[in-house]
Amino acid sequence: MGSPEFALPSLRALAADYEIVGVVTQPNRAAGRGGALKQPPVKTLALELGLPIMQPEKLRAPEATQQLRDWTPDLIVVAAYGQILKSEVLSLPRFGCLNVHASLLPRWRGAAPIQASILADDEETGVTIMHMDAGLDTGGMLAKKSMRLSADLTAGSLTQALSALGADLLRESLPDILAGKLIAVPQDNSLATYAPQLKKEDGRLDFTRPAVELERRVRAMNPWPGAWFEWTGGTLKVGRVEIVSGSQVGVAGARFTREGRPAIQTSDGALVLEEVQPAGKKMMSGKSFLAGARDWAS
Repeated sequence: MGSPEFALPSLRALAADYEIVGVVTQPNRAAGRGGALKQPPVKTLALELGLPIMQPEKLRAPEATQQLRDWTPDLIVVAAYGQILKSEVLSLPRFGCLNVHASLLPRWRGAAPIQASILADDEETGVTIMHMDAGLDTGGMLAKKSMRLSADLTAGSLTQALSALGADLLRESLPDILAGKLIAVPQDNSLATYAPQLKKEDGRLDFTRPAVELERRVRAMNPWPGAWFEWTGGTLKVGRVEIVSGSQVGVAGARFTREGRPAIQTSDGALVLEEVQPAGKKMMSGKSFLAGARDWAS
């Protein structure tokens, strides 16, 4: 069970070593300006692998549950599926349900652990393989693998790194899990933190905040929902920034130019906008944007 690109390495790893009786992923969704239906990345890979696919709108629907019973899986592996598994599904396979979660549990339970780790400036992150229970990422932990969080990682690049890490850990640990050699360790609930699902508003840049905090938000919201702010020319998405220490032009939010690039004052410094995306256009360099934004610093 999985939907986005994060799940692809785990699906490939499982397909290489085990018989997969079925793949469950989210329904095709409208995407882009034209609203054309787009299938989840997991469906694309499952089709390439020739695997049976189910895309229920609700996994709890009777026909979806019946299909799972018909497949009679020994084990269900979940990687960023996007729906809650009810008790009747959790109890269906004899080896239970495993989750490949993109954090070092119990830190960052929830839907957006990758973005949360960047926003919090964590020194390290990683993946946890856990036995799923009825709670939200509360099950016993079977295996962990960590990595350092470097200052240049975006949510997109960190997702790629953690998806590969998760697949490696799954492949390494699954034989021992199935053999009963790995015993689930309960999580310490007192150490739990939560990363709720992202909304577009989470990408808004508040320039009364410190520059380092805003720079982390730009990386954490890349690629979705994207960091952005409103200015006289409309909504401007921000893809990459550079921090400049110290006050440059006074009040937070003031716009100016620095070495031919657009910049904005924050509470304690400034951000130079290295890559931006005006409404209706593609991402471009700050210099290219500034060439057509004559009123930027007015």
